[in-house]
Amino acid sequence: MGDQKARVPVVGAFAAAGNRYCRGSRMTFHTRTVKIHRFPVFDMENRRTLTTIRYGNPSSGRKAYIQAGLHADEAPGFLVMHHLIDLLDRADAAKKITGEIVLVPVANPIGTSQWQGDTLLGRYELYDGVNFNRRHLDITDRVAKRIENRLCATAKENIVVIRSAIRKVIKRIQPKSEGEYLKHLLLSLSFDADVVLDLHCDFQAVLHVYTGTPLWPEAADLSAQMGAEATLLCRVSGEHPFDEACSRIWWELAERYPAYPIPPACLAATVELRGQTDVNHELGVKDAGNLFTFLKRRGFIKGSTSAIPSLKNEATPLRGVAYVKAPVPGVVVFLKTPGQPVKKGETLLEIVHPLADNRITPVKSPSSGLLLSTYLDRYARPGRTLALVAGKKPVKNKGNALLAM
Repeated sequence: MGDQKARVPVVGAFAAAGNRYCRGSRMTFHTRTVKIHRFPVFDMENRRTLTTIRYGNPSSGRKAYIQAGLHADEAPGFLVMHHLIDLLDRADAAKKITGEIVLVPVANPIGTSQWQGDTLLGRYELYDGVNFNRRHLDITDRVAKRIENRLCATAKENIVVIRSAIRKVIKRIQPKSEGEYLKHLLLSLSFDADVVLDLHCDFQAVLHVYTGTPLWPEAADLSAQMGAEATLLCRVSGEHPFDEACSRIWWELAERYPAYPIPPACLAATVELRGQTDVNHELGVKDAGNLFTFLKRRGFIKGSTSAIPSLKNEATPLRGVAYVKAPVPGVVVFLKTPGQPVKKGETLLEIVHPLADNRITPVKSPSSGLLLSTYLDRYARPGRTLALVAGKKPVKNKGNALLAM
């Protein structure tokens, strides 16, 4: 495996760190570097790469990590990254970067190659069918063994001890497939960050955020700044997505070693940037600006900020998300749009089958709450999930797998 830092001029947004100029505008960079991470060869000479853009000084003591496109079929994050790069380039040129900020604008080079006809798949590893945002590395047990006799009396010291142990554990892991290598690489880039944001989107949805219950209300400024309509909380989702791989280890270790101060040192969240078709410059500029303001307020960038906006809605449990499933086949007609409140028993949609005895089948909401998202196409088959409703009360008999696939 080889990694390469860009030290020659690169066309477009990825201007070289060596010459430190941006887009022909003669903007001078001060800390910006671009690095190309090269995958090992897992098949005959098909070698992939992953690009990171780094701002600030790694010795600053504060690190933020943001990635987009882990689900490669989710376009809004790529556009937000485009606009965020512009904002950070200007901040770097003005010497305003005070922390370390790492961007991975295209986090899944495997998924971006998964074209089937005119459709980009990008959500599952074709090799084993595993979702790219599931089954990330769970290393709590291995890290616990390394820190058992090394924990200290202060939280600051324990953060150093735990991150050192995580680094050593990650280094010893040998991925066996391309998908495993991608997940290993992303964790190696993010494990020591204070803030980790994974940009996604839903099918048709309002902007919402997933994060850990132990991180709330500390993470409320993120949801408020992004204008999230919903924030969904859990300690364990059951699927080990990327954000949990970065954050969950901290509260699990704190539970194992209650005699020692172990803080939730990584604020990790998945930010769902509405729906797959919500791709326009107006939204991209807005979302990038909100991320930039969040980073500024958190001390990664110099400058004043306005007061934190009010939360649009209080956080609710991820276990309170109810799946609205199709009882019959047909064509779906939604009667509500994402973002609208719904009541238990209220008709959310109708399934129309022109040849059935009962041509219209009403489908009611299983709970009260916010209509979070709806499926993008308009076809139903029995058992297919058509919509998600975020309620305040846990759904009974939901099981341990809390995330939609």
